[in-house]
Parts: sequence; structure tokens; C-alpha cells
Amino acid sequence: MRITELVIDGFKSYAVRTVIGGWDEAFNSITGLNGSGKSNILDAICFVLGITNMTTVRAQNLQDLIYKRGQAGVTKASVTIVFDNRDTAKSPIGFEEYASISVTRQIVLGGTSKYLINGHRAQQQTVQNLFQSVQLNINNPNFLIMQGRITKVLNMKAVEILSMIEEAAGTRMFEDRREKAVKTMGKKELKLREIEELLKEEIEPKLEKLRAEKRAFLDFQQTQNDLERLTRLVVAHDYLRGGERLRVTGEECENKRRKVQTLEDNASKLKSEITHLEEDVKRVRAARDKELRKGGKFQALEDEVKSHSHELVRLTTVFDLKEASIAEDRQKRKEVQDTVNDLEKLLKEKKKIYDKLQAEFDTAKAELDAQTAEVEQKEELLQTLQTGVASKEGQESGYQGQLQDARNRASTAATEQEQGKLKIAHFEKRIKEEEPRAKKAKEQNSGLLKDLEGLKSQAKKLESELTRLGFEPGREEQLQQEQRTLQKDIRELRQRADGLQRKVSNIDFNYSDPHPNFDRRKVKGLVAQLFTLDKEKVEAATALEICAGGRLYNVVVDSAETGTQLLQNGKLRKRVTIIPLNKISAFRASAEKIGAAQKIAPGKVDLALSLIGYDEEVTSAMNYVFGNTLICNDADTAKQVTFNPSVRVKSVTLDGDVYDPSGTLSGGSAPNTSGVLVTLQKLNEITREIKSKERILISLEETMKKEKKKLDAVRSIKQDLDLKSHEIKLTEEQINSNSSSSIIHAVEEMKANIEQLKRDITDAKARQSEASKDIKRIEKDMSEFNDNKDNKLAELQTSLDSLKKNLSKNSNSVKTLQKELQNSRLESEQVGSDLSAAEEQSAEAENTLKAQMEEVESLKREQARIKDAHDIAQAHLDDERAKLTGFDDELRELDETRQVKTSLITEESLEMQKLGHQLEKLQKEQHSAAQTVAHMEEEHEWIADEKDNFGRPNTVYDFKNQNIAECKSTLRNVTERFQGMKKKINPKVMNMIDSVEKKEAALKNMMKTVIRDKRKIEETIINLNEYKKEALHKTWTKVNADFGQIFAELLPGSFAKLDPPEGKDITDGLEVKVSLGKVWKQSLTELSGGQRSLIALSLIMALLQFKPAPMYILDEVDAALDLSHTQNIGRLIKTRFKGSQFIIVSLKDGMFQNANRIFRTRFSEGTSVVQALTPADMK
Repeated sequence: MRITELVIDGFKSYAVRTVIGGWDEAFNSITGLNGSGKSNILDAICFVLGITNMTTVRAQNLQDLIYKRGQAGVTKASVTIVFDNRDTAKSPIGFEEYASISVTRQIVLGGTSKYLINGHRAQQQTVQNLFQSVQLNINNPNFLIMQGRITKVLNMKAVEILSMIEEAAGTRMFEDRREKAVKTMGKKELKLREIEELLKEEIEPKLEKLRAEKRAFLDFQQTQNDLERLTRLVVAHDYLRGGERLRVTGEECENKRRKVQTLEDNASKLKSEITHLEEDVKRVRAARDKELRKGGKFQALEDEVKSHSHELVRLTTVFDLKEASIAEDRQKRKEVQDTVNDLEKLLKEKKKIYDKLQAEFDTAKAELDAQTAEVEQKEELLQTLQTGVASKEGQESGYQGQLQDARNRASTAATEQEQGKLKIAHFEKRIKEEEPRAKKAKEQNSGLLKDLEGLKSQAKKLESELTRLGFEPGREEQLQQEQRTLQKDIRELRQRADGLQRKVSNIDFNYSDPHPNFDRRKVKGLVAQLFTLDKEKVEAATALEICAGGRLYNVVVDSAETGTQLLQNGKLRKRVTIIPLNKISAFRASAEKIGAAQKIAPGKVDLALSLIGYDEEVTSAMNYVFGNTLICNDADTAKQVTFNPSVRVKSVTLDGDVYDPSGTLSGGSAPNTSGVLVTLQKLNEITREIKSKERILISLEETMKKEKKKLDAVRSIKQDLDLKSHEIKLTEEQINSNSSSSIIHAVEEMKANIEQLKRDITDAKARQSEASKDIKRIEKDMSEFNDNKDNKLAELQTSLDSLKKNLSKNSNSVKTLQKELQNSRLESEQVGSDLSAAEEQSAEAENTLKAQMEEVESLKREQARIKDAHDIAQAHLDDERAKLTGFDDELRELDETRQVKTSLITEESLEMQKLGHQLEKLQKEQHSAAQTVAHMEEEHEWIADEKDNFGRPNTVYDFKNQNIAECKSTLRNVTERFQGMKKKINPKVMNMIDSVEKKEAALKNMMKTVIRDKRKIEETIINLNEYKKEALHKTWTKVNADFGQIFAELLPGSFAKLDPPEGKDITDGLEVKVSLGKVWKQSLTELSGGQRSLIALSLIMALLQFKPAPMYILDEVDAALDLSHTQNIGRLIKTRFKGSQFIIVSLKDGMFQNANRIFRTRFSEGTSVVQALTPADMK
């Protein structure tokens, strides 16, 4: 790393920026007259390298380095060195990738210093590490040889010269360490002897005595520990309880004091704010009055908006009713359809049950009839056989009669078969003859017959539809008359309402929606609009007005949030007071006081609230206005009631006089609002009547629409039915007038007769077969009867009894089935009837829903149109209102703020009184607890250290795991034992033995440590001596050889060397031996001054060559030499130190001749100037 450029600005004698370039990489010389700034260049280099010893650069402080100490306008000194760093093998650590390195150091007047590496700010340590890594440590500068260094070397003794060799070899540090180690070893040896004597003579005898006393003390100590533990446990328990009471009362006292102070501060602040608010109110009112006198079109716009709002409200009401009606109709349609579906399923189930029961009944009935006939037959047979006389006159008796009957039945059945066959043959013959004619006739009449069937089917459907609609004649005219009457009544009522409205126009409350989709139902209205007064109680109107006062015009809303929205964004025209239902704190006179008042004056006194009617949702507002005032018939009653000790409630007479229990009386003139309440009640009554008639009218109009649709449908259906009936009549006449139709009917009738005859023949065959079987059975029975009469009669009687029993059983079953069948038929008929009614309701609901949907769509269009008109008018009104709203809002806000602050002052005053009483009580409790705790702390000093653990789990003060009563009893016993042992022991023995034992252990450990350290020190000294000798001898050999060679080159024919003093080793020192020619000089004093300087310079050069640095700086080292010797030094530097860059300050030409680059300094106009030359230029 070589210097390639040096930039000096404001440093010492270089006032202006001076760039010194073209440095040679080997030999550079600086010359010039004395005081021209030669050495300042070397000082600048040392300044950049980070020198801290200012005397080296001939300065006392950093300020001396600035040109003329900063008094000539230059306030900063800056030096930059640019190094060639292309040889990466010798580059500073971490800077191998940079081809050049620029290092700058700047100081500013006042002492601020900074370093820059390649233009970036760097720490001083970073710069020092950079240079030390290439052996340029400016604070131990072997590479820097100043003017006084030569003289110093000449005066060195042998030991000092040896130290230079040791420094070069790096063994000086080891020598220092060895000396310290020897001193330390001596100290440790002395300490070791002291320890041994102390152990033997003092420690061990004393330990024996103390150990005997320790055993006696341990027993006492255990007792003492138990005593202390129990004492602390009991005391801690009592202290914790007292401390907890003290803490709680203290915290509460502090909280109360803070609250009182806060309330006092707030009260003062609020009073000041109220004063300012009252001044602001006066100012705003004056500005508003001034604005109001300007006038405008506000009233007209307000009337227009009001008109549109009323219409929108009406349409909204109608729309809501329609929507509700549609929802009901949809629900009704769904319910009806569900009913139809359920009834259809139920009808199928009922019909299935009925068919099943009918089949079971038919089967059971047939069996019962057969059994009945068989029983009658058996009875008749048995009677005939037993008596010989038949039970029925005209019939043969016994088996003969049955046999004859069976033969008759068989004969009749055979005859019916023959007759049926003959008739069938006759009909078939006629059909064969007439069928061709009937076929031809069918072809001719097929169209008419088909048309007739279709017409009859259509007529049947029309009749069903007409029945389902159920039209009543004259219904339409009746509804129209009702509509005209209602419309006339509503007009008259509205005219009366408008007249009354003008009389009480001051109760109008208009506002804009605070935000989109605002629910206006949240605003209930003025108090005056929210209650009713019965006609029989109108005489109390004046009293109620006096009772309500200004609250009559307060606005009631559902919540405080709604009230805030109205005040902030409702664009109110005038100042109003709002009563939020969720926040109002209403007070109502107690029932005891009301009862006492009515008992004093029966029938002459009532609570104001009981005279009015109101909705339940505004109850709290009505309580707030009328709940604490009595209405009395006369002044005497009011006096008796108001001032009675059991009542003491404010009263108002019917004439308007006010009696207050505090002693005040007001009245004597009618109030300004007199008559408003009566007028308002009339207006409310008319308004309710208008709304009632409007609802009736809306319902009537809906009914008229339904009836009109029904009438239109009925008229159309009736016309279609009449037309179909006429067409059926004409078609039947046309068919009947045709002769071929009788042939068709005759053929069809004969075919039907043939089918019936075939069924009769089949039935006759079955009856004939059954009769034949009966004949055979009867003949068999007759034969058996003739053979054994008694057995046969008994058999018949048994058979008859069994048949009767079965008959009775089957008869009951048939009756039950018959009853179930009748019930099932009735249920099926009822379900069928319900299904027909439900289907009619479903169709009617569907038609009604469609009509309602059409009306809703129409209402939506009308509502949108009115809404647009309302929004336009509202926008114009808002523009006008904005001019006044600002004043109203500000006044309202100021007044509300004043009221709130006044209320807060009252509340806080009461709170301060309450807190004062509580604080006084707490202070007494706190004082008592503090005395108890202080007494315990004074008596037991350990409480202060241990109180944090009192009551804590898993500690000695865990009270939950201790029986405190038991602990107190044990404490008394332990205390007695402790007092007895206290006089017999040495209480200091434990401290004494502990200290002695610790001292013994410490001394023994110290002995081990001293012995171990001594051994290590001895080993270290041996190693250091061997290392030192080896390194010193190696360095001495190299330096000695270079020393002789360099001196021989500087002074040809001479030689010099370094030898130990006679009879001594190299470690004892080195002396300089000089040979001039072949004569060895005994002492350097025999040499001339120049020769001695060469000796010193040769030694320095030899030491420098031992560990070469990249750069060497020499300041006038040739001052004591003649020109020839100076020339030899220059040649020596040029030949021997080729790997290093030399920068030499010299005044002699002999040095210049060998330099590759010469820099000449001169002093011009108070500053130094540098000129770069070559040796050729010097010639």
C-alpha cells in the first residue's frame, strides 16, 4: 500500500487546498528552506494515520493544526491520502477489492473531528485498525524516525540497546510478564507462610472450644426458632387483619377526597361556563331577531311541504293497510289451499273406509237374512213336526210343505229360464231387422248428439261458477251510496279541523328526516297532542293547561338517541324541549297522598293524570307532566289539600289558581294559552273521527272493487249460461223432431233388455240348482224322520238353538256395522261439503289477492309522484330554513348546555355533602386502625420486612393451614422454656464459629490456590525464558548482520556489530563494537560525531529492515552528516529498501541525488507552496 496523492487544505501552514501528487513508490524526498513547511507534510501524513500524541506533530491540541489556529478565516483543516492498493497480498484486511483507498481526516474549529474512508464516514478505531493491519501503528511508530531519534540512540546503554532488539523481536512483552510473575510468586510464598502460622497457632485451638459451645447453642436456637416462628405467626395474623382494615379505610378516604376535590373544581368551572353561556345567548338572540325582520317566502314553502307530507302520510297509511291486507290474503290463501289439500286427502280416506264398511255390511246383511230365513224355516218345520199344525195358515205343514215349496221354486226358475230365452230370441230377431236402420240414423244424428253433450257440460260448469260467486242484486247501488255519504262527511270534518288548526297553529311540530329511512314513528309528537280529555271533564282544561305549563309543547320521542338526531339534523324551525321516553325520570304522587287529599275533600280533588287519557307507550311522559299536581274544584279545597301535612302536593283550581306547598300562590288572570287545550281536544276528536271514516272509506272502496269485479264476472257468466240453455233447447228440439231417433232408442233399449234377460237366466239357473239341492236334503230328512222321529226332533231342536245363537250374534254385528256405515257416510258427506266450501274460498282468495296487488302498484306510482313533489318543495324550504336554523340550533344548544351545567352543579353539590359525611366516618375508622397497626410495628420491627408474606399460601404465614388458637397455646409453653435456657448459653457462639470455620476454609483454599499458582508461574517463567532466548538470539543474529553490512556501506572499510558485554550473556545487554579499518574501537567516544551518527542510523536501519513496513518517514536524519555520507544513505535506502516507500525530509543535495521524486516547499504570501521535481530538474 503506497501513497499516490496527498491533499492538504487548511492544515498548519497550508491555508488553501494543496494537492501533492506524483509520489514515487520507492524514494521521495522533501526539501525547502527552514520554516517553509517541509515537516508539515510529514505532520499531515501522521495526522491522517490517526496520531494522538500532539507533541509528535509539534502541537498542543487539535486547534493548533488549523491554519493560524482558525484566526485567518480558515476554520477547518482537512488532509486526504490516496493509497495504491493494487497489491492485494499487502492490502488492509477487508479492503482487498479496492484498487485505491482514500482516507480523509477533518477537524473543525472547536474540536470536532471526523474520518472518511473512500468518501464514507468512519470511526477512528476503524481507521486505526486499517493502518495497524499493514504495520502502520502511528501510536508506536517504528516506521517514523524524527530528528531527535539519532541522538537518543547514541546515548543508549547496553541494556537499552538490548531492549531495542527485544522490541524488534517482540520479546519485550514476555520480559515484562516474567518480571511480574516473579514478583507475584514472591508475594504468594510469603502469603503461604502467613497462612500456615495462622492456622496452627490461632484458628484450630479456637475452633475446638467453639464447637463444644455450638452443640449447646443449637438446642437453644431450635427453641428460639420455635418461639420466633409462633410469635411471628400470631402477630402476623393480628397485624394482617389490622392492616387490611387500615388499607381499605385509607383507600376509601382517598377516593372520597379525590371525588370531593373533583366536584369542587367542576362546580367552579361550570359556574364560569354558565356565565359565558348566558352572554352568548344574548348575542345570538339579537342576531336572530335582526335576521327575522328581513322576511321571506318561508311560510308558503312550509305550507306546501306540509300539504305534501299529509298526502304522503295518507298514502303511506293506505299502502301499509294494503300491504297488511295482501299479507293476510296470502296467508289466508295458503291456509285455504292447505285446508283443501288436507280435505282431499281426508275425503279419499273417508271414502275408502266407507266402501270397505259398505262391502262388509252387505256381506253381513246377506248372511243375516239367510240365517233368519233358515231359523224361521227350522221353527216352522219343528212346530209342524211336533204338533202336526202349520204356524201360517194356507201353507202345508212339515217336510211336505218344504218339499212342495222347493219344487215350486225349482219349477218357477225353470219357467223363467224358458221365458227369458224366448224373449231373447224375439229381441235378437227384431235387432237384426232394425239395426241397419239404427246405424244409418246414428250416422245422421251423431253431430247433434255430440254437440248436445258438450253444451250440457258447459252449462253445468257455468252454473257451478255462478253458485260459487254468490252475487246479490242491488249490492252495487248500496255501496255507491255509502261511499258518497262518507266522502261528504270527511270533507266537512276536514273543514272544521282546518279552522281549529289555525287557532292552535303554534303546536305544529315540523322537522326533516335526520337521515335516510328514518322511522317517523319514533317521534310521538307534542305533549298536547298525546292525551285526550273527556267531554264531561272539559271544565278542567284551564287547570290542566296551568299544570302542564311550558311542558305542554315539549316533544316526546322514544329515546335520547332520536332526540339527539332531531336536534342535530332535524332542521327544526323553532326551539323545542325534547322528552326521551327511555331517559325521563318521572315522579308521580304516591297513592297515600292522593287518598289523603280525596279524604279531605271528597269529590272535589283529583290527580291531574287521572283526568286525561293517553296511550300506554307515553305513560312516563304523562307522569312527568301531570303526575305530581292535584286539580281542585275551588280555592278552599286547594288550600286544605296543599298545606295539609299528610299531602303537601302542588294544586291547581279549575279557575287557574296555583297553590304550592312551599307557600307561593299564583293566579288572578287567565293564562295566555287559555282555551288551547279545549280547542286541541276538539281538533284531536275531529282528527280521530276523520281517520276512522277514512279507514271505513278505504275498506268500502276495497269492497266496491271486489263487488264490481264479482258483478262483472256474474254478468258475463249469466249471459253465457242463458246462451248455452237456449242452444241446448234448440238442439234437443232438432233431435226430437227427427223420426230416426226413435229407432236408435228402440235398438238400444232392446240390447239393454237382452243383457238384463241373460243376467235373469243366470240367476234362475242358480235358484233352480239350489232348489234341487233343497229337494234332495228334505227328502233325506223325511226318510230319517220316518225312521227315528224322536232323534230327528232333538237334532232339529239342537240345530235351531245353534242357529238362533248365531243369529243373535250376527244381528248385533250387523247393527254395529250399520251404525259405523251411517257414521262413515255422514263423515264423508261432511268432508265433501267442507272441501267444496274450501275450494270456493281458495278461488275467492286468489281473485282478491290479484286485485290487491294491482291496487298496491297503483299506490306505489302515486306515492312516488307525491314524494318527488315533496322532495322538491322540501329542498326549497331547507334553503330558506337554513338561514334561520343556524340561530335556532345555536340558541337551543346554548340553552341545553346551560341547563345541563346548572343541573350538574346541583347534583354535584348534593354529592359533595354526601361524600363529606362518608369521609368523616371513614377517617375515624382509619385513625383507630392506624393506631393498632403502628403499635404492633413499634413493638415488632420484623413486621416491616416480612409483612409482604402475611397470609400468602405455601409460606410460614399461611393462616389457612394453621390453627391460630392452638399456636397461641403452644407459644406460651415455648416462651417459658426459652426463658430458662437463655441464661446458660453463649448467644455469640454461632457467629464466632461460623466466622472461624469460614476463615479456616478460606485459608486452606488460599493455600491450595497459592501453591497451584506458584507452580504455574514457575512453568510460565521457564517457558518465557526459553522463548525469549530463542527469539532474541534469532533477531540479534539478523539485526547484527544487517547492522554490520549497512554501516560498511555507509562508511566503506569499516564494520560494526552488537556484542554482549565481556563475560556476560546476550540477555544481559548489547554493546556496539566498531572497527575502522582493522582497528576495533574501545568506545564510541573515540569516533567523530558524523561516524557516531552513522552508527546510530545504521542500527535504526537494521531494525527497520527486520520487519519492513510499507512506508517509512524520516525527518532530517542526515543533519549531522556530511554530503558524502548523506549520499551513501540515499543510495542505501534506494538499494536495500525496495519493497517500502520512503518519504525523507532533507536539506542536503546528497539525499536528492538518489531520490526518484523531489518535493520543494517554499513560503509565499503567508502560506506554504509545494513544487514536484525530479533529480534532473534539481541539476
